[in-house]
Amino acid sequence: MEIVAFGVQADERPLLERAFEGHHQVRSLEVFLNRDTAPIAHGYEIVSAGVNADLSAEVLQTLAAGGTKMIAQRSTGFHTIDLEAAADLGMSIGRVSSYSPHAVAEFAWALALAVDRRILRAANRTRNFDFRLDGLLGRDLHGRTAGVLGTGRIGEAFTRIAHGFGMNLLGWDVTENPACAALGMTYVSRQQLFAEADLISLHVPLLEDTRHLVGAAALAAMKDDAILVNSSRGGLVDTAALVETLKAGRLTGVGLDVYEEEAGLFFPDRSLDVIDDDTLARLMTFGNVLVTSHQAYFTKDAVGQIIEATVSNVQDYLAGRTNANMLVTRGQLPAAAR
Repeated sequence: MEIVAFGVQADERPLLERAFEGHHQVRSLEVFLNRDTAPIAHGYEIVSAGVNADLSAEVLQTLAAGGTKMIAQRSTGFHTIDLEAAADLGMSIGRVSSYSPHAVAEFAWALALAVDRRILRAANRTRNFDFRLDGLLGRDLHGRTAGVLGTGRIGEAFTRIAHGFGMNLLGWDVTENPACAALGMTYVSRQQLFAEADLISLHVPLLEDTRHLVGAAALAAMKDDAILVNSSRGGLVDTAALVETLKAGRLTGVGLDVYEEEAGLFFPDRSLDVIDDDTLARLMTFGNVLVTSHQAYFTKDAVGQIIEATVSNVQDYLAGRTNANMLVTRGQLPAAAR
């Protein structure tokens, strides 16, 4: 059987095709799955999609009309998938429920350190043989307070690194993680965490009640010299409110690997395009803001695990089996999702 895979990155392609070798052929496409590209999948029973694929009801209907019965999502998040529409169409939807938490946690720390120590500014200067230290003054993180919103597998990995730096640890989550508590983490309200943390890192999923978790009120509560890092989901941060906060001269630095309007924007080369997203364009003008293109997960280890889970999802679907990764199984939603 031939599978069509959308949104395949150049570094990902050989790993994906090698994983399916001996099982199925893979037609790897760089284009992302959306309403305009969905007709390409006509005749393919199985479609694999990347993290920013548009799997709205309209796209799912186009896929189903073309004969698609199973979608193997190569990501953890599924906020872009209309699960009820998929169920109504009798489709199966599989995702990747977990992969290396260290990939994301380590990258979140790379962002935090880069903005704290002005590394991007320093690197740009030294390329021009400008070796001044003006404007590069950072601060020790040892002894300061890290606030971790979401202490699951990734949040725990981030916390372990913070503990290694000798930081005080504050956490917020609906369920406390004993491993984090054993490291000395104190669980507090979101309001207290925003007010007391010097470094705030987001590791919660994007749900209706977490959308704009960091909004105007949360930003106003933060210390003027706080550092904010988001390597989870763009919608957790109200970007317009963040821009206003930065315009007021507040926050030492912001590291963002995700952006709430990144779908259809991130991953392709846009260097010759006119970017009409005024909010993102304004965000990019701040010298203390570092934006990367949703690459925190992008390590050989994590991508390998994502692809391995994707292959298992496809094999289980074809064998008539289900597994913990299946969000919809032949038109049936899990009880928790209904």
